[in-house]
Amino acid sequence: MPSIDTSIYKRPEELLQNLIRFDTTNPPGNEAPCIDYINSLLTAAGFETEILAKDPNRPNLITRLQGRGEAPPLLLYGHADVVTTANQNWTYPPFEGRIADGFIWGRGALDMKCGLAMMLAALLRAKAENLQPAGDVILCIMSDEEAGAAYGTKFLIENHAGLFKDVKYAISEFGGYTMYIDGKKFYLIQVAEKQSCQVEITFHGPGGHGSVPVKDSAMSKMGQALVELNKHQLPVHISPVTRRMIKTIASHLPFPSSLYFNQLLNPPLTERKLKIIKKQTGDFFNPLLHNTVNSIYVKGGERINVVPGEVTLYLDGRILPGLTDEDFKAEIRHIIGDEGEIEIKNFEGGKANTDLALFDTLSDILKQKEPDCIPIPIVISASTDARLFAKLGIQIYGYLPVDLPKDFTFMKFVHAADERIPVAAMYSGTDAIYQVLNRFGE
Repeated sequence: MPSIDTSIYKRPEELLQNLIRFDTTNPPGNEAPCIDYINSLLTAAGFETEILAKDPNRPNLITRLQGRGEAPPLLLYGHADVVTTANQNWTYPPFEGRIADGFIWGRGALDMKCGLAMMLAALLRAKAENLQPAGDVILCIMSDEEAGAAYGTKFLIENHAGLFKDVKYAISEFGGYTMYIDGKKFYLIQVAEKQSCQVEITFHGPGGHGSVPVKDSAMSKMGQALVELNKHQLPVHISPVTRRMIKTIASHLPFPSSLYFNQLLNPPLTERKLKIIKKQTGDFFNPLLHNTVNSIYVKGGERINVVPGEVTLYLDGRILPGLTDEDFKAEIRHIIGDEGEIEIKNFEGGKANTDLALFDTLSDILKQKEPDCIPIPIVISASTDARLFAKLGIQIYGYLPVDLPKDFTFMKFVHAADERIPVAAMYSGTDAIYQVLNRFGE
C-alpha cells in the first residue's frame, strides 16, 4: 500500500497514479486493497468512514463532510473497479500509472479512477481548509459498477438507502470532458443516460440431417434478421435534453455547420446530416438520436451434422430516456419482420424528466476558468450507476471536468488500450469539483 500522506490532495496526479496501481479488474474486482487505501487517507485526515460490503473483497466506503445545514446533502460517488486489459496492446503497462508525454497512462485513467482522485483531492482539501459547505457532502466509493453493481450500488440502495436520505443531486461520471466542433470548445455535462437491456430473439425452423439441404431454417431466418438490423437504423427520437444540446451547439457555430446541426432535429433530414457532421464528431450524436442494438453472440446447434430447429440471437440494447422496453421491441419487430420471438431482459427503466437546477452553477464554474468554453447538457449512450440512484429520485450530473487536447477523443480511450488523461486536467478538474463543494446550495 502507498504511504499515507494527506497532503496528496495537492498532487492529484500522484493520487491517480496510486489508484491505478491497484489492479481492480472486474471480474473479480478485488477492490478491497484500493478502498482500504482510500479509507486510510480519509481517516488520517480526520474523516469518520463506514465500510459496507456484501462480500469482504468487494467493499463500499461512505464518509461525510459536515455542512452548515442550509442545503440538502450533495452526493459524490464513483467506482473503484475497472474493465479488463486482456488482448490489448498497451504502450506502457496498464497498472503502472506511468507519467509520459504529459499524460498519466493506465487502466482507469478515464473510467473512472481519475474521478475518484479528483473527488478525494477536493474533499481532502476542503477538510484541510476547514470548508463548511451549505449542506453535507457525502462521498461514496463503490465496487462492481462495471459488472452490474450487485456488490456496489444495488447492494447499498437495497440495504442502506437511508445513507442517501434527502439527497437531491449527485456528481459522478460520465461527463465534464471537452469536445471541439469548428474550433469551439464544448464541455459535455451528463444529465441523463440511455438504459441498457439484453435482447433475445429466438428463431424456429425445420431441423434435419446436415447432409440434406434445409430451406427456411432457424439459422437462415436469424441470418436474414441480422442483415436487416445491419441495414437499417431504429427510428429517430429527439429528447428534450438532446434538443437543448443540439440547439446550443448550433447557436455557437458558423454557417453552414449551424444549419446542419439544427437540421439534425428534423427527423426526415437527421440521417443525412449525421453523415455530414460525422467528419467532425464521429458517431457521437448517432446513438443520442436513436435506440440502438448490437449483435453480440448466438446460441444454437450442438452437432455439425444436425440442423438446429431453434437458435437464439443475443443483442446489446440501449434505450433512450422516456421510452419503454415495449417501444423498443416494436421498433426491432418493424425491422426484422414477423419471424422470431423477441424478449427484452434486464431493462430497469429510467427517468423521463431531468432536473437541471444545478446545471447553471456547474456551467458557471467552468466558464469562470475558461470564459470562451461552452458547457452543454448531454444524454450519454452508455449506462452507469446513475440509473440506480435515479430510483431514489436523485439527479446525477456527470461532471468530472477533463480538459482534453483538440485531437483527443474521450470515448476512443475508455475501456481501450492506452487509456490516459492529461496531468494538467487532474488539477483543473479537482479545482472545479472543489468549487462545486463551495458553491452548491447558493
